[in-house]
Amino acid sequence: MTTVTSETATPFPAVPFSEALAVWIKVGLFSFGGAAGQIAMLHTIIVDEKKWLDEKRFLHALNYCTLLPGPEAQQLATYIGWLLHGVRGGLVAGLLFVVPGALVVLGLTMLYVAAKGVPLVEGIFFGIKAAVLVIVVQALLKMAKRVGHTPLLYGLMVASFLAILVLKLPYPAIVAGAALAGALFVHPATESFTAPAAASGWLGRTLVTIAVWTLVWWAPVVIAALALGQGHVLTEIGLFFSKLAVVTFGGAYALLVWLAQAAVEQKHWLTAPEMADGLGLAETTPGPTILVTQFVGFLAAYRLPQPFSPMLAGILGALMTTWVTFAPSFLWIFAGAPYVEDLRSNRRLAGALQGITAAVIGVIAYLAVWFGLHVLFGQVGEASFGPFHLPTVDFKRFDIWAAVLSVAAFVLAFRFKVGMIALVGIMAVAGVAVKLTLG
Repeated sequence: MTTVTSETATPFPAVPFSEALAVWIKVGLFSFGGAAGQIAMLHTIIVDEKKWLDEKRFLHALNYCTLLPGPEAQQLATYIGWLLHGVRGGLVAGLLFVVPGALVVLGLTMLYVAAKGVPLVEGIFFGIKAAVLVIVVQALLKMAKRVGHTPLLYGLMVASFLAILVLKLPYPAIVAGAALAGALFVHPATESFTAPAAASGWLGRTLVTIAVWTLVWWAPVVIAALALGQGHVLTEIGLFFSKLAVVTFGGAYALLVWLAQAAVEQKHWLTAPEMADGLGLAETTPGPTILVTQFVGFLAAYRLPQPFSPMLAGILGALMTTWVTFAPSFLWIFAGAPYVEDLRSNRRLAGALQGITAAVIGVIAYLAVWFGLHVLFGQVGEASFGPFHLPTVDFKRFDIWAAVLSVAAFVLAFRFKVGMIALVGIMAVAGVAVKLTLG
């Protein structure tokens, strides 16, 4: 027996909503391992075990989600839920993918600010920084396998790396330039699909969907602006992360580059070591790695709390950040999914995607350098030569123990193939041992 969703007019197995709900709860609670691990888990459950989608249909959905800004694994879960049970299914799948991890990250962030300065906590995060450096390098290597091997794409990687390291160009500008170059000069092979029969009658419903989800997305930002003023930190957080949600192609690691530029270097909401701590929290909890944004939003509001208490302001900042980070994902899926086949058969769009992927590799390489310098030296300066800028360090501040832990983390990850969660745990224990030994 099969059923047909009103949105797609495509047959899928008749899946009881209660059974799907149980699966989405399981995914939300155990979606560790970053986007790659989460997508692999979705494939195992949806394709191999439940057989709700076949391989081709799963990959087709994944291909569409890679075109979108934002967390592709969460968007894939939303897309699959939508296919099976319409908007209700998409909402449940997408929310359950995020909420458990968001609650855990919020709790750990509150503990982080409350226990800062405690030797045990300081040691844990000292060790985690070494693991984070390895995680970023692993992400770089995984991303490099997703782009074609042509001189143009290699050139885009190098150009993007230099553009952000030497010229300090903003991340959105780099993405836009790479997309244009890819659309004009990269010509990947594309597959042809037959557009769903229901898509032709979707224009009116699509416009309504866009209007509703745009309102949902921006409502808390508008409320904050009216109640607290345009210059209040909650309004700034809403505006900043809303813009970020539109340009975060390439996942959380590419997003961190913009965070490093804006939240750390320009807005001074947190420091580079704190950013590494936030990434460590996000990597070791369920849910998308992009939940590191919640950590940033919490600290930003916590440090500029008026008229609230610091802890309440931090919670509101975290909620605002999470809302505007993930609400757009529902808009992209519910409005765009009916036209996904037409999008995937567009050669120019496919070329733009490859260009963006190449640029993302370049900016993640910059992120690895940026994190590495801050882990090893603590503070990083800058030397300017006209329009050119280069990072500088004080070699007297070189942290030998940070270097030892970093080398150990690389050996564990690349020589002994220790998994990410285990690696973070081992390095946290090692960090505590170092801090307690040094007093």
